[in-house]
Amino acid sequence: MTAGARQSADLEAEWARALKILAGAPEICLACHVRPDGDALGSMLAVTTALCGAAATSDGPPRRIIASFGDQPFDVPQILRFLPGVELLTPPAGYPERPAVMMTFDAASADRLGLLTDSAARADELIVLDHHASNVGFGSVRLVDPAAAATAVLARELIDRLGIGLTRDIALDLYAGLVTDTGSFKFSTTPRTHVLAAELLSTGIDPAAVGRELFDRAPFGYLGLLSAVLGRAILEPEAAGGLGLVWATVTRADRAPAALPLDTVEPVIDVLRRTNEAEVAVVLKEADDGAWLVSARSKGLIDVGRACTALGGGGHAQAAGFTGRGSAAEAIAALRERLGQ
Repeated sequence: MTAGARQSADLEAEWARALKILAGAPEICLACHVRPDGDALGSMLAVTTALCGAAATSDGPPRRIIASFGDQPFDVPQILRFLPGVELLTPPAGYPERPAVMMTFDAASADRLGLLTDSAARADELIVLDHHASNVGFGSVRLVDPAAAATAVLARELIDRLGIGLTRDIALDLYAGLVTDTGSFKFSTTPRTHVLAAELLSTGIDPAAVGRELFDRAPFGYLGLLSAVLGRAILEPEAAGGLGLVWATVTRADRAPAALPLDTVEPVIDVLRRTNEAEVAVVLKEADDGAWLVSARSKGLIDVGRACTALGGGGHAQAAGFTGRGSAAEAIAALRERLGQ
């Protein structure tokens, strides 16, 4: 048996275990990573909506479905509040401390679950749905496929294997995840990705409306912040092995005048990465607690996922990140060193 065939057989065995666990569970607890993006939250809400719908029409015993993410304060990012199913979310304070069955979405390691990390450690069964190559291999059942363009791909497969029909609301959640992690189908896109997109669009969802919500909305105050941040961007042509690095910081002071939440500044990296002279673009965002959330993007010649994983983070070859606990200068210096290697 080839290595690829062995991996496929192993994953199929994990799917069988997951379905058996879910079939008999009176309570299923779902969680995605902190500061969720469209893939994390969209995938979790799609499965939550599917499970709740199936439970409501089942003749079997009652089933409780709980979904959350471990942020405090517990706020759904502004750009994701249009997603169907957000009303089904439970704040982490109401999440069971010892779940019998817990399922995580788009988290490459348990510490990405924030306040729900301890619940994951105590769960009798922990089913992990993820597509990060940097996944550390946690959980009792691992539905991890780095070849998948998004965790939404695995969420769709789970819903299908559960025998639950695809509704418009479920499709919209999944499509948001797919669009987010492929950058509107610019990255990690294969024929399989477009086939799934076609299936989701066949339910009647409006791709233009999804795109507007995810990529084309921002408060007016964001324009002033963007101007200030780009004005002090730094280009280092000799960095990243001579391929070039461009980076900028977004401080709490930048966000303060317009009271912009942290999730509002996520699109800054998409502007910075357009720099012709740089293979790698990096944005360091200062969180409310003073930590630096570092986002890195590559055009394909450098594996930023490997660099960020070495610094305690993770991600993909062309999109990754980590959290820096020192100064911004220390965080970019550490990443610069890794990129040079």
